[in-house]
Amino acid sequence: MAILDRTRVVEMGFVSVGDRVAISDKASFYNCGRISLGNDVRIDDFCVLSAGPGGIFIGSYIHIAVHCSLIGAGAIRLGDFANLSSKVAIYSSSDDFSGEWMTNPTVPSSLTGVVRADVTVGRHVIIGSGSVILPGVTLADGVAVGALSLIKRDCEPFGVYAGAPARRIGERKRRILELEKQLPR
Repeated sequence: MAILDRTRVVEMGFVSVGDRVAISDKASFYNCGRISLGNDVRIDDFCVLSAGPGGIFIGSYIHIAVHCSLIGAGAIRLGDFANLSSKVAIYSSSDDFSGEWMTNPTVPSSLTGVVRADVTVGRHVIIGSGSVILPGVTLADGVAVGALSLIKRDCEPFGVYAGAPARRIGERKRRILELEKQLPR
């Protein structure tokens, strides 16, 4: 993976760029003026971050693995220490699939019923490969999402969720909160 140098990253026009940011030269960004990057952020190959009016806010110590997408009109917030495994998709807006409205971005917005709702991914959240997060969802701190899960409702702190649609299947340990204190400040 070829990493963009800091000068190139800054030139892309992000709202802010923290220290130790590693972005693949194969990642794609749209509306960088609405994307903030914290410290110790890594964004791998073939990721797509497309910020709508709500923006995308990426905390510190964040890994976004290959083929992830963060897309939508609402805000998307990733809390510190969040990890998106490969092929995770986070949507902060969606077409109305009921048939009441037309769909897709080539149709005038007056004829579509796009739903827009912010998505929040809390601190220490890990989302397994191939999972999809729908508009309006909050993943509270410490949540773990199993691979290939569909998250369409809020998830409670330190819960383990899996399935399509996902349901709570267990409890996650909180030792990560103690380990966090060992990081250099």
